[in-house]
Parts: sequence; structure tokens; C-alpha cells
Amino acid sequence: MADPDGFAPFESFAALDIRVGRVLAVEDFPEARVPAWKLTIDFGPEVGQKRSSAQITHYTREQLEGRLVVAVTNFAHKRIAGFKSECLVLGALNDENGVVLLGPDEDAASPGDRIA
Repeated sequence: MADPDGFAPFESFAALDIRVGRVLAVEDFPEARVPAWKLTIDFGPEVGQKRSSAQITHYTREQLEGRLVVAVTNFAHKRIAGFKSECLVLGALNDENGVVLLGPDEDAASPGDRIA
């Protein structure tokens, strides 16, 4: 909830569990109303694997598999065309490509690392 001045309190950010994950698998998602992939992401031993529906179809399967991503891992699950999406992969909105994934440098983070 934003303060009257429009700023969110720090506690709102602190409540989010944002972590680095590695994409393990990418599946087609023809049932989705908007083109998307089904992703399986490893967030390390503390969180484990989670699945996500991601509208990032300008990335190929090969570009996504093995890639480090950043995601919110503690949102309530959301059903998308019958698929249980368990985390929200983060990206920047770009007029040309839609969502451009956020990700750490390969040598700076490992699956499960928290974003702070």
C-alpha cells in the first residue's frame, strides 16, 4: 500500500522474496490466450524448483534454457489456462520486444541467491 505521497514503504519491498533462478526447462504453452512459455526454474535448495508462465516469446527455447533469471518466489499461485504459475519472472517492458528479462551477470549470482 502506497503512502499518501505515492511512495511505497520499505516493508512492502522487504515482504517480497526475490531470487535468482536458473531456467531448467522450457515448454510450449498453446493453451495460453497470449503467447507464452511454461518455464521450470531452479531457485536452489532453500526454495527448490518452481514453474512459471512467461510472456517472453521473443526469446527462443535455446536462449532461455540454462539462463539466469530474477523472479518473485512468494506471490500466491496463479492459474493461467489451467497451468499453475508459482513465481513471477521479472523483466523490463520494452516497446519493441515486450518483456526483456532481468538477470544477474553469470559470475555474480547462483540459483537461490536473494535480491536485496
